[in-house]
Amino acid sequence: MIQQYIEQQRQKKDILLMTHIVMGYPNFDACLKLVDEMVTAGVDLMELQIPFSEPIADGPVILKANSEALASGVTLEQCFEFAETVATRFDIPFLFMSYYNLLFKYGTARFVERMARIPLRGAIVPDLPPEEAGEYLAAMDSSELSPIFIYSPNTTEARMDYIAKHSNGFIYCVARKGVTGSKTSFSGELESYLASCSQHAGIPLAVGFGVKEKADVDFLKGKVDVAVIGSESLNRLREGGVPAVGNFLRGLRD
Repeated sequence: MIQQYIEQQRQKKDILLMTHIVMGYPNFDACLKLVDEMVTAGVDLMELQIPFSEPIADGPVILKANSEALASGVTLEQCFEFAETVATRFDIPFLFMSYYNLLFKYGTARFVERMARIPLRGAIVPDLPPEEAGEYLAAMDSSELSPIFIYSPNTTEARMDYIAKHSNGFIYCVARKGVTGSKTSFSGELESYLASCSQHAGIPLAVGFGVKEKADVDFLKGKVDVAVIGSESLNRLREGGVPAVGNFLRGLRD
């Protein structure tokens, strides 16, 4: 399970890194090289996003990657096949990141069973709240996969407790309101929010939305278990190609 993996890795490292790719962007060959570079650079976990036409939680950088992947003809079946390739080739946990419409159209239980066969370790479905996730939660539990739910700065303490009861593996803490890719203030206000998240979660915490540099990762050490790097990796990919992403990720720990 992901929680055990995170706890074991945290005995060796003061914080873990999780990256995010959009499958099929800019193409699957480049994606495979990107995953290889990220793993070589020391990434501990990875989100594999299935391109979707309306990725409501994502900012312009990831939105553009989704749009370009779909325009090039990327299919769900290709994403399943790519996920199986990387999950069996590389020795880190991989998770799907997707939106519920894809699961619903495919068949939620069937989708989860396919994830388990790949084998993935869990999924982040940002538009599926636990109140509406009965079939999904049952399927994930049956397949021993981790459903990753989300805290945000406007989540009440009572709701944090409720989400924690339905979570497994870790909880994804959104560092600020809004979508991915914008600027986040790594300050005392964020520290207070993360302290509250830790108090109510009872399982490891990951933080994303705006982690762009080593100072951000350093700020998160001792407060959470995983720093999530999404949009900035795609920015580096566009600017300098796959090697630039590896150099950027190595610099987050050096």
